[in-house]
Amino acid sequence: QVRLVESGGGLVQAGGSLRLSCAASGFPFNIYSMGWFRQAPGKVREFVAAISWTGPSTYYTDTVKGRFTISRDNVKNTVYLQMTSLKPEDTAVYYCARRRTSQTLGAVQPYEYNYWGQGTQVTVSS
Repeated sequence: QVRLVESGGGLVQAGGSLRLSCAASGFPFNIYSMGWFRQAPGKVREFVAAISWTGPSTYYTDTVKGRFTISRDNVKNTVYLQMTSLKPEDTAVYYCARRRTSQTLGAVQPYEYNYWGQGTQVTVSS
């Protein structure tokens, strides 16, 4: 069955960095675009970044552009989110997700994804 397992979250001071990983299994990873979303307490889940199944095409929400980088390793079946210059407003549970349909580009709406990991907590202190 499809499994997505995030890791790498933690507590970091403002201005610091973290790298999140999402290990995927149970499906042909190299033909699915992947996304990262986050959800802060009391807020709806929001799009953070996505990467196409071919790799080169990436998408970011405006608030993380220039600070976060999404990448993938199709040999290790893993998608990463490198986060730098972290701010307190980045505090949230971060989820990776798999696009609903194979061989389609990354998407920003949660309904375009049908498998989700359990999430990893990122807390940025001021």
